[in-house]
Amino acid sequence: MDTSALIGVLAFGTLFAVLVFAYRSTVEMEKRRQQDKRRSTLAANAPDTTPPGVKPPDT
Repeated sequence: MDTSALIGVLAFGTLFAVLVFAYRSTVEMEKRRQQDKRRSTLAANAPDTTPPGVKPPDT
């Protein structure tokens, strides 16, 4: 195997690995985003459920 073929195999292998990692990360992020877990009170779409005068708990 000459050097140019080795470089090509390594380049396409690296590109494939990056694409697989990006796809898996996107799928995991979408799963977390769709969960109905409690959201941060700093989130723009989180409801303000803390009564007036009460400090929110640390999370």
